[in-house]
Amino acid sequence: MIIWIDNDGCPRVVRELVFKAASRIQCRLLVVGNSWMRIQESPLFEMIVVPGGFDAVDDYIASHVEPMNLVITADVPLAARIVERKSIALSPHGDIFDANNIAEKLSMRNLMQELRSAGEVRGGHGTFDGSHKQKFANAFDRLVNQLARATSK
Repeated sequence: MIIWIDNDGCPRVVRELVFKAASRIQCRLLVVGNSWMRIQESPLFEMIVVPGGFDAVDDYIASHVEPMNLVITADVPLAARIVERKSIALSPHGDIFDANNIAEKLSMRNLMQELRSAGEVRGGHGTFDGSHKQKFANAFDRLVNQLARATSK
């Protein structure tokens, strides 16, 4: 199992939780972004800088992710591409994207985008707070354990 972080818009507290967990379970962790960022030192951790335009990071992750990987991303279209590759995506807010729900989540994202464009709805998730952190941590632990069991078979 490899854990990926789409660094675009990923809260620092989420990154810290993922680094700590990956270190504890000795799991490879790849952080992908448009610009370099200092990450925790470990032979298991790697910062990948992807130059290019708007979707360059998403394209990189989607083309390199392998089945049974876990990708941390807030980007629902990227999550759909991850699920197509037989992996699981988790938002920093603790929302799980998998084969059972990705079509619904993508439809809801598209609807909300249309409503925002029309001025009917404003904003998004709001401020990242302790409840989001706890929801993320719970979902992350559950998924890591699930993927670890599945890959050890």
